[in-house]
Amino acid sequence: MSLTGIETIESIVVVMVLIGTVLSLLSSLGFLRFPDVYTRSHAATKSITLGILFILLATFLYFLFVHDQVSVRLLLGIIFVFLTAPVTGHLIARSAYRYGVKPSGVQDELAADLEKAKKRASALDK
Repeated sequence: MSLTGIETIESIVVVMVLIGTVLSLLSSLGFLRFPDVYTRSHAATKSITLGILFILLATFLYFLFVHDQVSVRLLLGIIFVFLTAPVTGHLIARSAYRYGVKPSGVQDELAADLEKAKKRASALDK
């Protein structure tokens, strides 16, 4: 049994949507199960971005090859997600660090550097 071109594209689209759905589901589980804000923001931004990419790209390919339509909205959606999700995750982690939320299970190497910088700045102010 041979697949036609459209059936092949539809099969690829189905696989991409399934991959995106599984990645999004695993990311949601990680968001619920991880212990602190840093690992949760990692799960909420990094892997969910890849899941959304697979789903939006599958939708874009489906409309491109099956219906011969280029969806600018989907392209803008892909670009928007890739620009905003990593920045959001970084800002959440940075603000949590500045408010003193301690990372669980890791050694905080940045704290010593920040303490030295504060001492140098206070010495220069005197």
